Amino acid sequence: MIWKYGVFCSILSGSVWGTFWQVILTILGILTTGLQLSLEIAPALFSGALIGFIYLIYQKKIQLKQHVIFVFTTTLLIYGLTLGDPYFGKDENVFVEFILVLITSSFIWISIYLSLKNISIGKLSRYQSEKFYIRLLWGLGLIILILITLIPFYIMIMTSLKNQQSLILNPLDLSLDFSNGFNNLFISYIELFKNYNFHIFLMNSFLVSIVTVLITLLFSIPGAYALARLKFPGKEWFSGSVILIYLIPSIVLVIPLYAVFSQLGLRNSLFGLIIVYPATTIPVALYMLRGYFSTLSSEIDDAAIMDGLSRLQIIYKIAMPLSKPAIVSVALYVFMIAWNEFLFAFMFLDDPNLFTLSRGIISLNSSEVPQQHLMAGAVIATIPIMMIFIYLEKFLISGLTTGSVKG
Repeated sequence: MIWKYGVFCSILSGSVWGTFWQVILTILGILTTGLQLSLEIAPALFSGALIGFIYLIYQKKIQLKQHVIFVFTTTLLIYGLTLGDPYFGKDENVFVEFILVLITSSFIWISIYLSLKNISIGKLSRYQSEKFYIRLLWGLGLIILILITLIPFYIMIMTSLKNQQSLILNPLDLSLDFSNGFNNLFISYIELFKNYNFHIFLMNSFLVSIVTVLITLLFSIPGAYALARLKFPGKEWFSGSVILIYLIPSIVLVIPLYAVFSQLGLRNSLFGLIIVYPATTIPVALYMLRGYFSTLSSEIDDAAIMDGLSRLQIIYKIAMPLSKPAIVSVALYVFMIAWNEFLFAFMFLDDPNLFTLSRGIISLNSSEVPQQHLMAGAVIATIPIMMIFIYLEKFLISGLTTGSVKG
Protein backbone atom coordinates (compact mmCIF):
# COMPACT_ATOMS: atom_id res chain seq x y z
CA MET A 1 0.00 0.00 0.00
CA ILE A 2 1.49 3.33 -1.07
CA TRP A 3 0.25 5.16 2.03
CA LYS A 4 2.42 2.90 4.20
CA TYR A 5 5.67 4.19 2.70
CA GLY A 6 7.69 6.99 4.25
CA VAL A 7 8.06 8.79 0.92
CA PHE A 8 4.28 9.07 0.53
CA CYS A 9 3.93 10.24 4.14
CA SER A 10 6.56 12.94 3.65
CA ILE A 11 4.90 14.29 0.50
CA LEU A 12 1.45 14.10 2.07
CA SER A 13 2.60 15.84 5.25
CA GLY A 14 4.37 18.61 3.34
CA SER A 15 1.41 19.18 1.02
CA VAL A 16 -1.13 19.27 3.83
CA TRP A 17 0.88 21.57 6.08
CA GLY A 18 1.91 23.83 3.20
CA THR A 19 -1.70 24.29 2.10
CA PHE A 20 -2.99 24.63 5.66
CA TRP A 21 -0.56 27.29 6.82
CA GLN A 22 -0.74 29.23 3.57
CA VAL A 23 -4.53 29.55 3.92
CA ILE A 24 -4.46 30.37 7.65
CA LEU A 25 -1.60 32.88 7.58
CA THR A 26 -2.83 34.62 4.43
CA ILE A 27 -6.16 35.24 6.15
CA LEU A 28 -4.41 36.39 9.31
CA GLY A 29 -2.14 38.60 7.19
CA ILE A 30 -5.14 40.30 5.63
CA LEU A 31 -6.73 40.86 9.05
CA THR A 32 -3.57 42.12 10.77
CA THR A 33 -2.07 44.28 8.00
CA GLY A 34 -5.08 45.35 5.95
CA LEU A 35 -3.26 44.43 2.73
CA GLN A 36 -5.23 42.92 -0.14
CA LEU A 37 -3.32 39.65 -0.33
CA SER A 38 -4.14 37.01 -2.92
CA LEU A 39 -4.48 33.44 -1.64
CA GLU A 40 -2.03 31.29 -3.62
CA ILE A 41 -2.05 27.68 -2.46
CA ALA A 42 0.01 25.90 -5.13
CA PRO A 43 3.46 27.43 -4.27
CA ALA A 44 3.18 26.52 -0.57
CA LEU A 45 1.79 23.07 -1.42
CA PHE A 46 4.68 22.18 -3.74
CA SER A 47 7.26 23.76 -1.43
CA GLY A 48 5.96 21.83 1.57
CA ALA A 49 5.91 18.53 -0.34
CA LEU A 50 9.49 19.06 -1.54
CA ILE A 51 10.76 20.07 1.91
CA GLY A 52 9.09 17.03 3.45
CA PHE A 53 10.77 14.74 0.91
CA ILE A 54 14.19 16.41 1.42
CA TYR A 55 13.90 16.08 5.19
CA LEU A 56 13.13 12.37 4.88
CA ILE A 57 16.23 11.84 2.72
CA TYR A 58 18.42 13.97 4.97
CA GLN A 59 18.05 11.54 7.88
CA LYS A 60 20.36 13.35 10.30
CA LYS A 61 19.93 14.76 13.74
CA ILE A 62 18.47 18.21 13.24
CA GLN A 63 20.20 21.04 15.09
CA LEU A 64 19.35 24.75 15.21
CA LYS A 65 21.44 25.45 12.10
CA GLN A 66 19.54 22.87 10.06
CA HIS A 67 16.20 24.26 11.23
CA VAL A 68 17.17 27.72 9.99
CA ILE A 69 18.37 26.29 6.66
CA PHE A 70 15.10 24.43 6.08
CA VAL A 71 13.03 27.53 6.90
CA PHE A 72 14.95 29.73 4.49
CA THR A 73 14.91 27.00 1.85
CA THR A 74 11.12 26.85 2.10
CA THR A 75 10.97 30.64 1.82
CA LEU A 76 13.18 30.62 -1.29
CA LEU A 77 11.07 27.87 -2.86
CA ILE A 78 7.87 29.89 -2.35
CA TYR A 79 9.50 32.99 -3.85
CA GLY A 80 10.93 30.98 -6.71
CA LEU A 81 7.65 29.31 -7.62
CA THR A 82 5.87 32.68 -7.57
CA LEU A 83 8.64 34.51 -9.48
CA GLY A 84 9.37 36.75 -6.50
CA ASP A 85 5.75 37.79 -5.93
CA PRO A 86 4.26 35.34 -3.38
CA TYR A 87 0.85 37.02 -3.22
CA PHE A 88 0.74 38.29 -6.81
CA GLY A 89 0.15 41.86 -5.63
CA LYS A 90 1.16 45.11 -7.25
CA ASP A 91 1.38 47.81 -4.61
CA GLU A 92 1.68 45.82 -1.38
CA ASN A 93 4.43 46.29 1.19
CA VAL A 94 7.33 44.04 0.10
CA PHE A 95 8.86 43.87 3.58
CA VAL A 96 5.55 42.85 5.18
CA GLU A 97 5.09 40.20 2.49
CA PHE A 98 8.58 38.80 3.19
CA ILE A 99 7.92 38.60 6.94
CA LEU A 100 4.60 36.87 6.29
CA VAL A 101 6.20 34.34 3.93
CA LEU A 102 9.00 33.74 6.45
CA ILE A 103 6.47 33.08 9.23
CA THR A 104 4.51 30.76 6.92
CA SER A 105 7.69 28.86 6.02
CA SER A 106 8.59 28.52 9.71
CA PHE A 107 5.21 27.02 10.60
CA ILE A 108 5.32 24.71 7.57
CA TRP A 109 8.75 23.41 8.53
CA ILE A 110 7.98 22.95 12.24
CA SER A 111 4.79 21.06 11.39
CA ILE A 112 6.59 18.81 8.88
CA TYR A 113 9.40 18.13 11.32
CA LEU A 114 7.04 17.12 14.13
CA SER A 115 4.88 15.00 11.81
CA LEU A 116 7.76 13.09 10.19
CA LYS A 117 9.95 12.66 13.26
CA ASN A 118 11.48 9.14 13.37
CA ILE A 119 9.79 8.12 10.08
CA SER A 120 11.96 6.00 7.75
CA ILE A 121 12.01 6.43 3.98
CA GLY A 122 10.94 2.85 3.15
CA LYS A 123 7.88 0.82 4.01
CA LEU A 124 6.55 1.58 7.46
CA SER A 125 5.29 -0.84 10.03
CA ARG A 126 1.67 -0.66 11.08
CA TYR A 127 2.68 1.08 14.28
CA GLN A 128 4.78 3.69 12.44
CA SER A 129 2.10 4.45 9.85
CA GLU A 130 -0.64 4.74 12.47
CA LYS A 131 1.60 6.96 14.57
CA PHE A 132 2.22 9.27 11.61
CA TYR A 133 -1.44 9.66 10.67
CA ILE A 134 -2.44 10.18 14.30
CA ARG A 135 0.21 12.89 14.60
CA LEU A 136 -0.99 14.56 11.41
CA LEU A 137 -4.69 14.51 12.35
CA TRP A 138 -4.04 15.42 15.98
CA GLY A 139 -1.90 18.40 14.95
CA LEU A 140 -4.46 19.67 12.46
CA GLY A 141 -7.31 19.25 14.94
CA LEU A 142 -5.43 20.96 17.78
CA ILE A 143 -4.41 23.96 15.66
CA ILE A 144 -7.91 24.37 14.21
CA LEU A 145 -9.38 24.26 17.72
CA ILE A 146 -6.91 26.89 18.95
CA LEU A 147 -7.64 29.15 15.98
CA ILE A 148 -11.41 28.81 16.40
CA THR A 149 -10.96 29.87 20.02
CA LEU A 150 -8.47 32.72 19.55
CA ILE A 151 -9.53 34.39 16.29
CA PRO A 152 -12.89 35.69 17.63
CA PHE A 153 -11.07 37.15 20.64
CA TYR A 154 -8.51 38.78 18.38
CA ILE A 155 -11.22 40.29 16.15
CA MET A 156 -13.12 41.49 19.23
CA ILE A 157 -10.06 43.17 20.79
CA MET A 158 -8.80 44.75 17.56
CA THR A 159 -12.26 46.07 16.66
CA SER A 160 -12.57 47.67 20.09
CA LEU A 161 -9.32 49.57 19.45
CA LYS A 162 -10.38 50.93 16.04
CA ASN A 163 -12.20 54.16 15.27
CA GLN A 164 -15.46 54.45 13.37
CA GLN A 165 -13.87 55.90 10.23
CA SER A 166 -11.34 53.10 9.75
CA LEU A 167 -14.00 50.44 10.33
CA ILE A 168 -16.20 51.96 7.62
CA LEU A 169 -13.33 52.33 5.13
CA ASN A 170 -12.02 48.76 5.55
CA PRO A 171 -13.80 46.42 8.00
CA LEU A 172 -11.21 43.67 7.34
CA ASP A 173 -8.29 45.87 8.36
CA LEU A 174 -7.73 44.99 12.02
CA SER A 175 -4.27 46.49 12.26
CA LEU A 176 -3.55 49.15 14.87
CA ASP A 177 -3.15 52.79 13.86
CA PHE A 178 -0.77 54.73 16.14
CA SER A 179 -0.81 57.90 14.05
CA ASN A 180 -3.36 59.58 16.33
CA GLY A 181 -1.51 58.73 19.52
CA PHE A 182 -1.48 55.75 21.86
CA ASN A 183 -4.20 57.13 24.14
CA ASN A 184 -6.74 57.28 21.31
CA LEU A 185 -6.60 53.49 20.98
CA PHE A 186 -8.63 53.14 24.18
CA ILE A 187 -11.11 55.90 23.46
CA SER A 188 -13.92 53.34 23.08
CA TYR A 189 -13.34 52.03 26.60
CA ILE A 190 -13.21 55.56 28.04
CA GLU A 191 -16.44 56.57 26.31
CA LEU A 192 -18.10 53.33 27.38
CA PHE A 193 -17.72 54.21 31.04
CA LYS A 194 -18.18 57.96 30.57
CA ASN A 195 -21.22 58.05 28.28
CA TYR A 196 -22.93 54.68 28.73
CA ASN A 197 -22.54 54.05 32.49
CA PHE A 198 -20.88 50.70 31.90
CA HIS A 199 -19.56 50.63 35.46
CA ILE A 200 -23.14 50.20 36.67
CA PHE A 201 -23.52 47.06 34.54
CA LEU A 202 -20.29 45.68 36.01
CA MET A 203 -21.33 46.31 39.62
CA ASN A 204 -24.77 44.79 39.07
CA SER A 205 -23.28 41.66 37.49
CA PHE A 206 -20.72 41.26 40.26
CA LEU A 207 -23.42 41.63 42.90
CA VAL A 208 -25.82 39.16 41.31
CA SER A 209 -23.09 36.62 40.46
CA ILE A 210 -21.43 36.63 43.89
CA VAL A 211 -24.74 36.38 45.74
CA THR A 212 -25.78 33.54 43.41
CA VAL A 213 -22.57 31.66 44.20
CA LEU A 214 -23.01 32.11 47.95
CA ILE A 215 -26.65 31.00 47.95
CA THR A 216 -25.88 28.04 45.68
CA LEU A 217 -23.04 26.81 47.88
CA LEU A 218 -25.07 27.41 51.05
CA PHE A 219 -27.76 24.99 49.88
CA SER A 220 -25.83 22.62 47.61
CA ILE A 221 -22.99 21.67 49.99
CA PRO A 222 -25.19 20.24 52.78
CA GLY A 223 -27.65 18.91 50.19
CA ALA A 224 -24.91 17.08 48.26
CA TYR A 225 -23.45 15.72 51.50
CA ALA A 226 -26.87 14.40 52.50
CA LEU A 227 -27.32 12.66 49.15
CA ALA A 228 -23.87 11.11 49.41
CA ARG A 229 -23.86 10.07 53.07
CA LEU A 230 -27.32 9.92 54.63
CA LYS A 231 -30.08 7.37 54.12
CA PHE A 232 -33.68 8.58 53.83
CA PRO A 233 -36.83 7.50 51.97
CA GLY A 234 -36.83 8.45 48.27
CA LYS A 235 -33.11 9.19 48.23
CA GLU A 236 -32.41 7.38 44.97
CA TRP A 237 -35.40 8.94 43.23
CA PHE A 238 -34.48 12.42 44.44
CA SER A 239 -30.81 11.95 43.55
CA GLY A 240 -31.65 10.90 40.02
CA SER A 241 -34.23 13.63 39.47
CA VAL A 242 -32.01 16.51 40.60
CA ILE A 243 -30.26 16.84 37.26
CA LEU A 244 -33.59 16.64 35.40
CA ILE A 245 -34.53 20.04 36.85
CA TYR A 246 -31.42 21.54 35.28
CA LEU A 247 -32.31 20.01 31.92
CA ILE A 248 -35.60 21.96 31.72
CA PRO A 249 -35.05 24.75 29.12
CA SER A 250 -35.07 28.26 30.56
CA ILE A 251 -37.45 29.45 27.86
CA VAL A 252 -40.12 27.15 29.35
CA LEU A 253 -39.79 28.82 32.76
CA VAL A 254 -39.34 32.44 31.76
CA ILE A 255 -42.98 33.15 30.78
CA PRO A 256 -44.67 31.85 33.99
CA LEU A 257 -41.92 33.44 36.09
CA TYR A 258 -42.42 36.71 34.25
CA ALA A 259 -46.14 36.65 35.10
CA VAL A 260 -45.59 35.71 38.75
CA PHE A 261 -42.78 38.23 39.30
CA SER A 262 -44.86 40.99 37.69
CA GLN A 263 -47.65 40.37 40.18
CA LEU A 264 -45.23 40.24 43.12
CA GLY A 265 -43.37 43.39 42.06
CA LEU A 266 -40.06 41.52 41.56
CA ARG A 267 -39.80 41.80 37.80
CA ASN A 268 -37.69 44.93 37.45
CA SER A 269 -35.28 44.24 40.32
CA LEU A 270 -31.98 42.51 40.96
CA PHE A 271 -33.60 40.65 43.84
CA GLY A 272 -35.73 38.79 41.28
CA LEU A 273 -32.62 37.60 39.46
CA ILE A 274 -31.05 36.56 42.78
CA ILE A 275 -34.07 34.33 43.34
CA VAL A 276 -34.11 32.82 39.84
CA TYR A 277 -30.40 32.20 39.29
CA PRO A 278 -29.80 29.92 42.31
CA ALA A 279 -32.92 27.95 41.36
CA THR A 280 -31.18 27.07 38.08
CA THR A 281 -27.68 26.51 39.49
CA ILE A 282 -28.39 24.56 42.70
CA PRO A 283 -29.43 21.34 40.86
CA VAL A 284 -26.23 21.11 38.83
CA ALA A 285 -24.13 22.07 41.89
CA LEU A 286 -25.84 19.29 43.87
CA TYR A 287 -25.09 16.82 41.09
CA MET A 288 -21.42 17.80 40.85
CA LEU A 289 -20.70 17.90 44.60
CA ARG A 290 -22.61 14.69 45.35
CA GLY A 291 -20.28 12.75 43.08
CA TYR A 292 -17.23 14.14 44.85
CA PHE A 293 -18.54 13.68 48.40
CA SER A 294 -19.27 10.03 47.52
CA THR A 295 -15.55 9.47 46.85
CA LEU A 296 -14.50 10.61 50.34
CA SER A 297 -13.81 7.81 52.78
CA SER A 298 -16.74 7.05 55.10
CA GLU A 299 -14.19 6.19 57.80
CA ILE A 300 -13.57 9.91 58.24
CA ASP A 301 -17.23 10.51 59.10
CA ASP A 302 -17.34 7.53 61.47
CA ALA A 303 -14.28 8.76 63.33
CA ALA A 304 -15.68 12.29 63.55
CA ILE A 305 -19.03 11.05 64.93
CA MET A 306 -17.19 9.02 67.56
CA ASP A 307 -15.35 12.24 68.54
CA GLY A 308 -18.71 13.93 69.13
CA LEU A 309 -19.01 16.08 66.00
CA SER A 310 -22.43 16.78 64.52
CA ARG A 311 -23.19 16.40 60.82
CA LEU A 312 -22.93 20.14 60.24
CA GLN A 313 -19.56 20.20 62.02
CA ILE A 314 -18.38 17.30 59.86
CA ILE A 315 -19.40 19.21 56.73
CA TYR A 316 -17.70 22.43 57.85
CA LYS A 317 -14.54 21.04 59.47
CA ILE A 318 -13.85 17.90 57.39
CA ALA A 319 -15.86 17.56 54.17
CA MET A 320 -15.41 21.13 52.96
CA PRO A 321 -11.61 21.34 53.48
CA LEU A 322 -11.14 17.99 51.72
CA SER A 323 -13.47 19.08 48.92
CA LYS A 324 -11.95 22.50 48.29
CA PRO A 325 -11.02 21.80 44.64
CA ALA A 326 -14.53 20.53 43.88
CA ILE A 327 -16.19 23.45 45.68
CA VAL A 328 -13.99 25.97 43.85
CA SER A 329 -14.85 24.31 40.52
CA VAL A 330 -18.56 24.49 41.28
CA ALA A 331 -18.28 28.10 42.46
CA LEU A 332 -16.47 29.09 39.27
CA TYR A 333 -19.01 27.28 37.13
CA VAL A 334 -21.95 28.92 38.93
CA PHE A 335 -20.29 32.34 38.69
CA MET A 336 -19.88 31.92 34.94
CA ILE A 337 -23.54 30.92 34.55
CA ALA A 338 -24.73 33.96 36.49
CA TRP A 339 -22.22 36.31 34.83
CA ASN A 340 -23.18 35.30 31.29
CA GLU A 341 -26.92 34.69 31.77
CA PHE A 342 -29.01 36.73 29.34
CA LEU A 343 -32.56 35.42 28.94
CA PHE A 344 -33.89 36.16 32.44
CA ALA A 345 -32.02 39.48 32.61
CA PHE A 346 -33.46 40.50 29.24
CA MET A 347 -37.02 39.59 30.22
CA PHE A 348 -37.04 40.91 33.79
CA LEU A 349 -34.98 44.13 33.64
CA ASP A 350 -36.19 47.38 32.06
CA ASP A 351 -34.33 50.01 34.08
CA PRO A 352 -30.84 50.76 32.62
CA ASN A 353 -29.54 51.33 36.15
CA LEU A 354 -30.32 47.67 36.94
CA PHE A 355 -28.88 46.12 33.79
CA THR A 356 -26.38 43.31 34.18
CA LEU A 357 -23.48 43.01 31.73
CA SER A 358 -25.24 40.74 29.26
CA ARG A 359 -28.35 42.95 29.30
CA GLY A 360 -26.26 46.11 29.08
CA ILE A 361 -24.16 44.89 26.17
CA ILE A 362 -27.22 43.98 24.13
CA SER A 363 -28.54 47.50 24.73
CA LEU A 364 -25.42 48.79 22.97
CA ASN A 365 -26.24 46.78 19.85
CA SER A 366 -28.01 49.56 17.99
CA SER A 367 -27.36 51.91 15.10
CA GLU A 368 -26.79 54.76 17.56
CA VAL A 369 -23.84 53.05 19.29
CA PRO A 370 -20.57 52.53 17.35
CA GLN A 371 -19.54 48.94 16.79
CA GLN A 372 -16.21 49.41 18.56
CA HIS A 373 -18.07 50.32 21.76
CA LEU A 374 -19.99 47.06 21.58
CA MET A 375 -16.75 45.10 21.13
CA ALA A 376 -15.13 47.01 24.02
CA GLY A 377 -18.05 45.99 26.23
CA ALA A 378 -17.58 42.34 25.20
CA VAL A 379 -13.87 42.54 26.07
CA ILE A 380 -14.63 44.00 29.49
CA ALA A 381 -17.20 41.26 30.13
CA THR A 382 -14.62 38.59 29.25
CA ILE A 383 -11.68 39.85 31.32
CA PRO A 384 -13.09 39.17 34.85
CA ILE A 385 -13.90 35.55 34.00
CA MET A 386 -10.40 35.01 32.59
CA MET A 387 -8.73 36.59 35.64
CA ILE A 388 -10.82 34.57 38.09
CA PHE A 389 -10.11 31.35 36.19
CA ILE A 390 -6.35 32.02 36.12
CA TYR A 391 -6.34 32.80 39.85
CA LEU A 392 -8.35 29.70 40.81
CA GLU A 393 -6.46 27.36 38.51
CA LYS A 394 -4.16 26.30 41.34
CA PHE A 395 -7.18 25.00 43.24
CA LEU A 396 -8.60 23.23 40.22
CA ILE A 397 -5.44 21.20 39.59
CA SER A 398 -4.47 20.56 43.23
CA GLY A 399 -4.77 17.13 44.79
CA LEU A 400 -8.36 16.11 45.24
CA THR A 401 -7.81 13.75 48.17
CA THR A 402 -5.41 15.75 50.33
CA GLY A 403 -5.75 14.73 53.96
CA SER A 404 -7.90 11.65 53.36
CA VAL A 405 -7.36 8.34 55.12
CA LYS A 406 -4.60 6.19 53.63
CA GLY A 407 -4.80 2.47 53.03
